[in-house]
Amino acid sequence: MGFYKNKNILVTGGTGLIGRPLVDLLLAQGANVTIVSLDKPKDLSNKVVFKNIDLRNFENCLSVCNEKDIVFNLVGVKGSPKMTLENPASFFIPTITFSINMMEAARQCNVERYLYTSSIGVYHPTDIFLEDDVWSTFPSENDRFAGWAKRMGELQAQAYEIQYNWDKISIVRPANVYGPYDNFDPDNAMVIPSLINRALSGERPLTVWGDGSPIRDFIYSKDVAIGMMQVVEQGYNKPVNLGSGKGVKIKEIAENIASLMPDDCELVWDTSKPSGDKKRLMNTERAKSIGINTETSLKDGIKNTIDWYIKNKNIEDMRYNAFTDKVYNK
Repeated sequence: MGFYKNKNILVTGGTGLIGRPLVDLLLAQGANVTIVSLDKPKDLSNKVVFKNIDLRNFENCLSVCNEKDIVFNLVGVKGSPKMTLENPASFFIPTITFSINMMEAARQCNVERYLYTSSIGVYHPTDIFLEDDVWSTFPSENDRFAGWAKRMGELQAQAYEIQYNWDKISIVRPANVYGPYDNFDPDNAMVIPSLINRALSGERPLTVWGDGSPIRDFIYSKDVAIGMMQVVEQGYNKPVNLGSGKGVKIKEIAENIASLMPDDCELVWDTSKPSGDKKRLMNTERAKSIGINTETSLKDGIKNTIDWYIKNKNIEDMRYNAFTDKVYNK
């Protein structure tokens, strides 16, 4: 793919779970990449331009979008369902603000293409999530703050197309993403990084919330990045699910992680805690129709993530915590 060669590209949230592999892939194709993040990483490539600025300020958004050909807007707030339910404003307000500011700045700067990162959280609980079913339902009660915040970004895109005839926006809805550079803090991490952290820290037995029966769709971060690049390159305007299309029980995830530990890692199930929605599975036919396929198996992806974390768990990144609004040493 030579599409990105010499393009001036902005990746907001470029130090995160999806941003890291996306930046690496763009650099490999010869793109000129600028990253914006509130983190303060110490291991970035010297080939990127890094800006540590707050995108809740609209003037900052205009500044970073200026003279950019393509904007990948990945900036957001990531935390466990428990954290977002206990601190909903810390998730909801920044997510909407990022979307409003960045999309408007990109429009004013007349970028060639803008990618908006939505979420599996926009969907109402059902067996299979189809892209065109979103607006006939409400988001899950368990994910309502994330769901509505991301839906507002999608609605903003529709409003811009109607009023400004601005058809430069691509929208992707990633499933449950995992991989290197995730948030591994067990106090607010998602299920895979939380279990990896606690298992490697020696928690025995390893406690898992619920009964392990819920079915989820997991996708490796690099596969999401590849899908994003393909959607943008093709100028595709309809929302696209990025997932494996394969359901896996939380029980299988926990057992997989436990089996990769160097010692006997017994699992216990805390059924006093909520399990969440029974099933959240993506229909990926639209993605496949435009040539997007998942390349990394769940088994390989989890092993890659564990191997990376073992080597990098003491990495001296200064990570931004949206729930405390502070930068902290992770």
